[in-house]
Amino acid sequence: MIESLRVRNFKCFGDVTLPLSPLTLLTGLNGAGKSSAIQALLVLRQSSEQGLLDQGRLALNGDLVQIGTASDALYGYAEDEQIAFELVTDGVSREWVFNYDKRADVLKGVAPPPARLAMPSTDGTTSTGLFGDAFQYLCAERVGPRTAFSTSDFLVRERRQLGMRGELTAHFLATFGKERLAPGPLLRPEAASFDLLAQVETWLGFISPGTRLQVTAHRAMDAVQLGYQFVSGSDVTDVYRPTNVGFGLTYTLPILVAVLSARPGTLVIIENPEAHLHPRGQARMGELLALAASSGVQIILETHSDHVLNGVRVAVHDGKLSPDRVRIHFFERIDHADRAIHELTSPQMDRDGRIDCWPAGFFDEWDAALDQLLVPSAR
Repeated sequence: MIESLRVRNFKCFGDVTLPLSPLTLLTGLNGAGKSSAIQALLVLRQSSEQGLLDQGRLALNGDLVQIGTASDALYGYAEDEQIAFELVTDGVSREWVFNYDKRADVLKGVAPPPARLAMPSTDGTTSTGLFGDAFQYLCAERVGPRTAFSTSDFLVRERRQLGMRGELTAHFLATFGKERLAPGPLLRPEAASFDLLAQVETWLGFISPGTRLQVTAHRAMDAVQLGYQFVSGSDVTDVYRPTNVGFGLTYTLPILVAVLSARPGTLVIIENPEAHLHPRGQARMGELLALAASSGVQIILETHSDHVLNGVRVAVHDGKLSPDRVRIHFFERIDHADRAIHELTSPQMDRDGRIDCWPAGFFDEWDAALDQLLVPSAR
């Protein structure tokens, strides 16, 4: 598990260290630094996938993230013009340092000692899921409803990837839907079986009650179709195309598959899991992610949803996840005399799911609106 990430002179950060836990929530206003923290991890993985990281080079642009030029990556107020990333994983520190060449607008790596590089394990992955196949990243802009979804035998069958937009989720379910999941708190006993597809369908119905899922592969066309049915008592509807039901079902499906199919040691990064979900569904999504974190999966989550947060809090309150396995980071952009400073506050959660501090802007809009409504209106 990644225990901390330190970022120096990267994008909006001068020098920040993010302690990480099995479940880490990144919160804060837009433009405060949440995405930049995630991009620090993604640019390391992207550089590793392109075979550049061990050569002392950083891939700023690729499939996972598009940062631009070196000047776009460099912190605007950097004093030494050196970008650095440090990961602490299972007590081992790994650091990558890059010098900024202003004339060429490129980054030149200062290679770390070989002992500090991520070493592969016997199963072909590294000691952190960030650099191996035990990794999933789902960005905020996921694939919406389609009449059919694309396939990739290499990414799905060989690497067990869903695609950063979840575009391969249907193919993943068609391929691994009958895979039996290991016992654990994520499994719902009311499901038809402990197979992946049955569990995904049951969780989908828990988040959006009455929903059933159908997956149909058309191998000759290299496409997979999804279908949804709705159950009310003994009545079951016809199968509907995703384009004829709400966005929330298709948008949520990659998250369910990523979490339920993840094996212990997997790193899952998710942006805005609340998108297109009603409040009850968002709270139940929080419970799902808390259960995943209790099962040996590391979740890094960017969210603007107090309902997702409260779902995690309730899970902690109910004893489904220990509070010391949760971290919350609240990012702020504070205007000083000559510059904007990005600062970090890390509220703590106790055994009852209570949070020790609520800085201004930290999921307080409901209270702010209520206070305003309690003031008699002007007639």
